Amino acid sequence: MSESSIRPPVAARRPTTRTHHGDVFEDDYEWLREKAAGEVTTHLEAENAYTDARTAHLAPLRETLFDEVRSRVQETDLSVPTRRGDWWFYGRTEEGAQYGIQCRTAASGDDWTPPLLEPGVPVPGEEVLLDGNVEAEGHEFFSLGAFDVSDDGTRLLWSVDVEGSELYTVRVRDLVSGELFDDVIADTGQAFFTPDGTGILYTTRDDAWRPDTLWLHRIGTARDADVQLFHEPDERFWLGAGITRSRRYLLIDLGSKVTSEELLLDIADLTAEPRVIWPRRDGVEYSADHAVVDGEDRLLILHNEAALDFELVSVSASDPQGERQVLVSHSPGRRLLDVDCFRDFATVEYRSEGLARTALMDLRTGALDEITFDEPLFEAYFGGNPEWHAPFLRMGYTSFVTPSTVLELDVATGEKHVRKQQPVLGGYDSAEYGQQRVWATATDGVQIPVSLVWKRSFGEPGDGLRPVHLYGYGSYEHSIDPGFSTMRLSMLDRGVVFAVAHVRGGGEMGRHWYEDGKELHKRNTFTDFITCAQHLIDNGITTPARMIAEGGSAGGLLMGAVANMAPELFAGILAGVPFVDALTSMLDPSLPLTVVEWDEWGDPLHDAEVYRYMKSYTPYENVRDGVAYPRILAMTSLNDTRVLYVEPAKWVARLREAGAADVLLKCEMSAGHGGVSGRYNAWKERAFELAWMLDVFDLAD
Repeated sequence: MSESSIRPPVAARRPTTRTHHGDVFEDDYEWLREKAAGEVTTHLEAENAYTDARTAHLAPLRETLFDEVRSRVQETDLSVPTRRGDWWFYGRTEEGAQYGIQCRTAASGDDWTPPLLEPGVPVPGEEVLLDGNVEAEGHEFFSLGAFDVSDDGTRLLWSVDVEGSELYTVRVRDLVSGELFDDVIADTGQAFFTPDGTGILYTTRDDAWRPDTLWLHRIGTARDADVQLFHEPDERFWLGAGITRSRRYLLIDLGSKVTSEELLLDIADLTAEPRVIWPRRDGVEYSADHAVVDGEDRLLILHNEAALDFELVSVSASDPQGERQVLVSHSPGRRLLDVDCFRDFATVEYRSEGLARTALMDLRTGALDEITFDEPLFEAYFGGNPEWHAPFLRMGYTSFVTPSTVLELDVATGEKHVRKQQPVLGGYDSAEYGQQRVWATATDGVQIPVSLVWKRSFGEPGDGLRPVHLYGYGSYEHSIDPGFSTMRLSMLDRGVVFAVAHVRGGGEMGRHWYEDGKELHKRNTFTDFITCAQHLIDNGITTPARMIAEGGSAGGLLMGAVANMAPELFAGILAGVPFVDALTSMLDPSLPLTVVEWDEWGDPLHDAEVYRYMKSYTPYENVRDGVAYPRILAMTSLNDTRVLYVEPAKWVARLREAGAADVLLKCEMSAGHGGVSGRYNAWKERAFELAWMLDVFDLAD
């Protein structure tokens, strides 16, 4: 049977009328929301069968791409050990194994130099704490959630999700005897030990999948004896919690998309009444950390009260609503992101000129000492620093052409030591690849940054028309920073230019960049992406016939919107777990996450202006009959609790009804929002997507 003779599934049209603010919308495919209905499963399986048949000719290419990424990866490998207490903790992988193995080995005195571990060489004194491959046995899906060791090193806590629902089951093991405790806590979110290791702090969710309650469980007691430490009733606010690095306080974080409140508990008295640091005020966001300055307990608070790009202040921990000492003042265009306190200093992360920056900060004066790097485009961040008094700071560094690198910064001297760089087998040479940032001018005159990555042997961008893979996101103030990808090399090595459109709605250029791409400014996200695509065409880098757009989740909304607004600019569109039925979801507060999302998109249920605005751009409602849509591949997962499978299923059905000639839907039947689990499975899924893109580019041979 030829590919052209394979017929796509046709979803039955069963009109459902939706009326809001005087507007009547007839939805023919809402019946696909009934997940438990056998006919829905049958339809999704038919979609998968159709996609399999339409892409069967790409099977050899998929295998080639999978083999390519596997040939670049050092499959048996180890992470750089991180010291915590008397132990060095590290993870390792083994060739052929899907999941990581968590281990530790004893530390020696005051030596903070991590032991040099060689892949495949047994580690002296190694203790395997958790083997993900053993935990995953018998499950199609496996995700490790919490992983914590008590401060004295004698107990292990971990949690797993085997459905993709992001609800985890917590277990505890005695690391001395090997005994598995009877304590099993199901349906949790966060989970971690109290510092003494006798208790577990964990969060649970409400019916809308919102983390709303913090509990204290004492090991060895029944769950119905657990103590509720705090419950957040406001449906807009998510709850999280964590212990300060000083091990002095428990911080309870309460946050909507635009408002924060934090509560403070002394770790020695967890059942006391929590103290509010600053009372919540609409539009004011803040986060706190504990520092000790000249013997006094202080809180360092990052906030945006009358400071769009945030300010850092210090207050007394005993009177956090009292006098504020400004440590790092607000500076427009320098978006302060995070502060982490240590015994003798603090670290600050911020954004400036479109890039993430890192600095050490003097706790007394707030003076910043920025850590500099040589590449024009890069990503640097602090991570893996659990100890209060460590003389070295662990950092991560990467760029579009530099593999992920683990650095250690000597706090006393400022000297950086490379502890490990991600091995890329097969003779990778970063000099063979180029990266640069160009700027596209939006319709309102705003300059939109576009990052480009390419292989130099095919010429520089603009030397000739090249296939371009244009990626975008543009929501939640999330920034797409320069990062290395071994799978991307398979595209670059075939002459494809990878590009990132840093559109408004993200956070690349400061807080205003986010504000100008959300709620009633959301269309800027879509028009910015179209502007970036047109810029690449106008500057002789590519043509519409040689450009593919990709985005996932909220970036999938972007894909659906630009497919409707500018289908002529793209040969193909890849939409991962796409939020393409956004208006339907935002009108139903019973759905997971809807209410908390109103601060991002607006509340169309109660606000007629928001309703009209969202309806003007949401992909499902705006599919156009008779339009020549590009080839479209939508990827989704049946158990996704963030963007339900029904959104792309309805979108695909409507596109086909409108006459779109080549639309595919692939639904993972045992996965969640993040897709399949296991590294080999993830490589195969990405190989499927890349093969489809190469086919669109006519590079599949």
